[in-house]
Amino acid sequence: MAIKIKSPEEIELIRKSCELLSRALGEVAKKLKPGITGMELDKFAEEFIGDHGGKPSFKGYNRFPNSLCISMNDEVVHGIPTAAAFKEGDVVSLDCGVFMNGYHGDMAYTFGIGKLKPETEQLLRVTKQSLFLGIEQAIVGKRTGDIGFAVQDFCERKHPYKCVRELVGHGVGRTLHEDPQVPNYGRKGDGQKLPENCVIAIEPMVNLGTRDIYTKRDNWTIATQDGKPSAHFEHTVVVKPEKALLLSSFEWIEKAVQENDELVKI
Repeated sequence: MAIKIKSPEEIELIRKSCELLSRALGEVAKKLKPGITGMELDKFAEEFIGDHGGKPSFKGYNRFPNSLCISMNDEVVHGIPTAAAFKEGDVVSLDCGVFMNGYHGDMAYTFGIGKLKPETEQLLRVTKQSLFLGIEQAIVGKRTGDIGFAVQDFCERKHPYKCVRELVGHGVGRTLHEDPQVPNYGRKGDGQKLPENCVIAIEPMVNLGTRDIYTKRDNWTIATQDGKPSAHFEHTVVVKPEKALLLSSFEWIEKAVQENDELVKI
């Protein structure tokens, strides 16, 4: 399928969805600590998004039951919030989408609660860095393979981690998932060429151990085969001639992390 080019007006509407999303995850981050549950965070996120004129993109999408994907420890993505309380040492990935004014925004961030093992904390840092290296390649004339190469090279060749192959980034717009697919691995010069004003979600999913994954019995949650931790970071961006334009922001999340003594500062 052809890549959908967005007008300036459409980009502004996506930006507004992403701004609400970014603010919502920042508010959720304020509440993330040992003892709180995924269900509590999910309820809060849905209410915050609704109170500010949006709808959660994920709730009801292919029958997904919640507003947040909450993936813990060895879970990669698509985790279903539960009534189990978070505890010290947990790795918690929050993935969320907002639909507003006819357009979606998509973003994810991985948190560490309390004290993490050094190799796990480093996994989070490297995965986050790899996201921004991928974003640097989201410019006119580059290809999806250039983004994937940047992520994979940093995570797998410069560090001892593994990028998940089966799950990829994607275009974003009137629908939550559009072309192009944006893998987190690849070769320079391969893949679809990126045109100006293409809006994409870049989202490295990186494992501490094996890259192999499986689907849990709930038919949603994706986890690592070896039970080792995974990290996931995501931004929605616009392809531009010299530098990608970020539509989502970690500003609210990182302010909350700095003020929340229960969270690891990455």
